[in-house]
Amino acid sequence: MTFHKHLVSGAALAMACIGSAQAAIDVNGIKFEDTNKVGGKELTLNGAGMRTKLVIKVYAAGLYLPEKKTTVADIFNSEGPRRVTLVMARDIAAEDLGKAFMDGINENLDKAEKAKLVSQIGKFGEMFANVDAINKGDTLHMDWIPGTGTVCELNGKRIGAPVSDLHFYNAVLRIWLGDKPVDRSLKPALLGDAR
Repeated sequence: MTFHKHLVSGAALAMACIGSAQAAIDVNGIKFEDTNKVGGKELTLNGAGMRTKLVIKVYAAGLYLPEKKTTVADIFNSEGPRRVTLVMARDIAAEDLGKAFMDGINENLDKAEKAKLVSQIGKFGEMFANVDAINKGDTLHMDWIPGTGTVCELNGKRIGAPVSDLHFYNAVLRIWLGDKPVDRSLKPALLGDAR
């Protein structure tokens, strides 16, 4: 009986080790867990990849959704919370990152969409004005939480006030998933294309 118990617990331990080994995706040494909890719901890693500018690695990005999606339209229409996680691969001035985000949003919205979201876009820009610097290894979460809005956290500390409009969160997602994504190789990676 004792031998059987050891065998069962040994098998369980081996399965736990295998499970944890598969529980993360590695993007150039930056690990993304297979699941994250946002707004009390378990989210699944849809895809992850590296944002590069010329040949310089800027950050690794991961997209978490309630269930995996392969098209941008399905992601925009999905119910429940969502998360974009960025892990910095280099130091960057917060204002430079904020400006890059603003440029990415503006590149992917038409005039009518911008007009509807102008105050929310302004609030988003102000978030980064309150942060001195973003350093290599820092983690930025941009979450959509139904009933609360877009919530941003840097290293576990909330920055800025929530932005309540879902259209605004989708505008943020367009930085990476829009028709003019900031990095053309990152878009398919976030959509779960492992090529």
